Amino acid sequence: MKRTFMGFGIQNTLNRVFTSAIYTYSIFFKSVGCMVLALLLFSCSSTHLIQRETLMDRSTLPPRYSIIFVIHGDSDYLYHDSRGNAHRADEEALIGATLVAERNPQAEVFIFHQRPRNHVLLFFPHPDGQMYYYRNGQLLAKKSYWRDQGQARFYPEAELYHRYHADEHPQLARLFFYFGHEIPGFDGVGYDASYGHWTFTVNDLAAGLKRITRESSRFDLIVLSTCFGGVPNTIAALAPYAKTIVASPDNLHLSYFSLHPFERLDVGLRDGDVATFAKKIARQSFDRLTEDVQTAVSVAVYDVNRVQAYLDSIDFVYDRTLTTLKGLNPESVKHCDCADDSAYVLPGMEDGVDVLYRPPRFGRLKHKQYHSGWECWMLVQ
Repeated sequence: MKRTFMGFGIQNTLNRVFTSAIYTYSIFFKSVGCMVLALLLFSCSSTHLIQRETLMDRSTLPPRYSIIFVIHGDSDYLYHDSRGNAHRADEEALIGATLVAERNPQAEVFIFHQRPRNHVLLFFPHPDGQMYYYRNGQLLAKKSYWRDQGQARFYPEAELYHRYHADEHPQLARLFFYFGHEIPGFDGVGYDASYGHWTFTVNDLAAGLKRITRESSRFDLIVLSTCFGGVPNTIAALAPYAKTIVASPDNLHLSYFSLHPFERLDVGLRDGDVATFAKKIARQSFDRLTEDVQTAVSVAVYDVNRVQAYLDSIDFVYDRTLTTLKGLNPESVKHCDCADDSAYVLPGMEDGVDVLYRPPRFGRLKHKQYHSGWECWMLVQ
């Protein structure tokens, strides 16, 4: 009986130890599971940041160049090249902007990638904006954010810009790039695939630039890598925030603009002459396009101060045209060279505009050898 009792006691002790071990391990794995789930959820909206105090450790001097990229990816940006290869234009723009950020040792670079809204594990909404902040070629901050927060369009981007913007160099050059589809002059419903009720027009972009600059200074250069950027009301709306604008007055893909010349601004923009540099990079983009596409190619450089007189002279006519168009079916109007409408052929039309143009290789406009650099609207006959 004694041996039996002892055996029973040993067995009972072992059972307790085994039960305690199972309980301990179950608590451990539950804790780990909770930690993993928490990390998963936190990673959806977390920010991997370096505190602002450490930013100044990267350099003793403020950056000489401040560059902002806004890449709109909440739409259909899939296309195929002549070899049948599929490309995502917004993703390729992101790669190009990243190279600019990494290869400019004297610059700060903000990259805002506006992505489609989606969900993690079908239930948890994922932030649809991604910001990257580079300084002196190093990624110092990466943050996910919600694009529909704040009072208006570009409100989150403007807030993030002012949060991380470095102290300004006395000779700071400021550049702004927008990659996306044609920015509407009116209406603008459905520009974002994730927010069908949102509107986005050139006035919304101008309001965003106003929040970024706070009207204290203008960008030395604004680049619109979109279709039909060289439109009178587009240039007029952005004029208070830019000294030079590069845009296409024609129908081109958002990937038309080459970012390679911006990868070493300390070499390409050494003398600080942004206007001359803009003409150089416009020529490079134009030359690349004329080799790759068969449709019309046009790239224009606008000296904002010099074109202002012409914009003022056509302001009333253009506003009246837009008012008329707002009540028409989109299929009943089309773009045209402003020079094809006598109402816009006024003195000063060519002042301050450097146009690079090549007609399409086919179609009714293949013999057109000139473009004014301004794109207007006309009724379809």
